[in-house]
Amino acid sequence: MRDPDRLLARAGVRGDPDRDQHFLVDDRVLDRLPTYLPDDAEIGHLLEVGGGTGGLTDRLLAKAGDDGQVTVVERDRDLAAFLREEFAEEVDEGRLTVIEGDALSVELPEFTASVSNLPYGVSSEITFRLLPEKRPLVLMYQQEFAERMVAEPGTSAYGRLSVSTQHYADVEIVESIPKEAFSPPPAVQSAVVRAVPREPAYEVADEEFFLRFVKALFTQRRKTIRNAIRNTAHISGLEEPEAVVEAADEDVLRKRADAMSPTAFAELAGLALEVGEPETDG
Repeated sequence: MRDPDRLLARAGVRGDPDRDQHFLVDDRVLDRLPTYLPDDAEIGHLLEVGGGTGGLTDRLLAKAGDDGQVTVVERDRDLAAFLREEFAEEVDEGRLTVIEGDALSVELPEFTASVSNLPYGVSSEITFRLLPEKRPLVLMYQQEFAERMVAEPGTSAYGRLSVSTQHYADVEIVESIPKEAFSPPPAVQSAVVRAVPREPAYEVADEEFFLRFVKALFTQRRKTIRNAIRNTAHISGLEEPEAVVEAADEDVLRKRADAMSPTAFAELAGLALEVGEPETDG
């Protein structure tokens, strides 16, 4: 395996906190990351978002094997050029593709799984581009963000992020990463999250409305559900919020958003879709 410190030296770059650049240089952590994929995960085409200087890319190429492919999305022009040069043999063999561009806007390949050290500043947006693809994910985040992803109802960390993430997958924190594993060290500790796709335990007739409804109610997480429904019609798009309040169970209306399970949100969203006349694209 390529040594991450030597890769950094060969690339001739230094991390820049102002540009959200923190290079993972602990080879033990890099070695472990691909092993967190589920045992039954398809590894024929692995996606890496934020390739940096290639420390993880090298491990993913080994994981995919001679018959597999790795695609790296890297927004930094110089780093993308370095990756193509450093891994020229793998590029020529068709085992590695380097896409220079923003992971939020480039066309992503038909990947089978993703292992990535995400740019923390856009980690939420990238995550919600990847989750709907329903592929196994092993992604690194700021510790606090990861804890919100896996939080359960009734805890202080539980919120919109928890419900939205868990709508798509079973998620768990598999490792916490100290600041010293990066160059330069970030201000906070990091964590690795594994997301294994599965269908939710409930049905939603309109996924876009469900996620918008959850977002709306959590903007008023200190209010009761009754008041949150009334106060957030401009976000949820409900034309008749009062009709939803009148139709919902009193036990639900007395709760706050952070006490509502994803299933409870789905049931309430279904009711809101039925009687609240929300604005929809359809």
